Amino acid sequence: MDNEQQNVYEDRCKDIEKSIRKKFRKDIWCKFTKAINTYELIKPGDKIAVCISGGKDSMLMAKLFQELKLHNKFEFELTFLVMDPGYNKRNIEQIMHNANIMNIPVSVFQSDIFDSVYTIEKSPCYLCARMRRGHLYSNAKTLGCNKIALGHHYDDVIETILMGMLYGGQVQTMMPKLHSTNFEGMELIRPLYLIREDSIKAWRDYNKLTFLQCACRFTENIETFDDGSNSSKRQEIKQLIADMHKINPFVEANIFKSVENVNLSTVIAYKNKGKKHHFLDNYDLEEN
Repeated sequence: MDNEQQNVYEDRCKDIEKSIRKKFRKDIWCKFTKAINTYELIKPGDKIAVCISGGKDSMLMAKLFQELKLHNKFEFELTFLVMDPGYNKRNIEQIMHNANIMNIPVSVFQSDIFDSVYTIEKSPCYLCARMRRGHLYSNAKTLGCNKIALGHHYDDVIETILMGMLYGGQVQTMMPKLHSTNFEGMELIRPLYLIREDSIKAWRDYNKLTFLQCACRFTENIETFDDGSNSSKRQEIKQLIADMHKINPFVEANIFKSVENVNLSTVIAYKNKGKKHHFLDNYDLEEN
């Protein structure tokens, strides 16, 4: 890279960082720090692998972490981890181009996940996601990290709640942090938990940035309709929430709050740590 190109990148990076501190302070930066404080996502001595897929969410998350590091009240470390699960050359080049523009020092490792799940007919996306997370945990732990950070945002959370109810017959949510069940001492955190997807899109468009959509081999072949949507269940839920918002502008907040206000005395049954509890278990005892 010549000096002129380097100067262009530096100027763009400064503008991107400034937009986070100024224009998008309320909708992005403040909600990022609120999630970290509310859910205690970062603790002194943490070494966090910021996992970058190449999409808008994870790339923004990386910049937010860099900004946080400048103002951190206690010591923690960051490493920016990119997994190549079998992307084509163009997609990898796009990720590296954006990393250069945004001054994100990424570390790339290879995996063969796309090849492994390409012939799987049933739930390939679910299997792919599980395998991705396993590879991220494994490589992060090798680098001495105790946490991985994923770029799921507020809309992912409320969509997951509705998907669980409508398609899974269960009430559950995407948690802001989780202990790993397979990698001892490792934890997953979601720092974009309170940030709306529209805010992320506005930040992307304001800075004239182009990120990967979903770059896997399956979504390239999913039927696409005239309005740009596709046949996936998550797209159906996204559209359902948008339709309900036209009637009730508070619907997104109400869905989110529904899993914070669960009243166990008014549910038929619930599970805790794998054990099922039914309201009849203590029903007669409560009367006495």
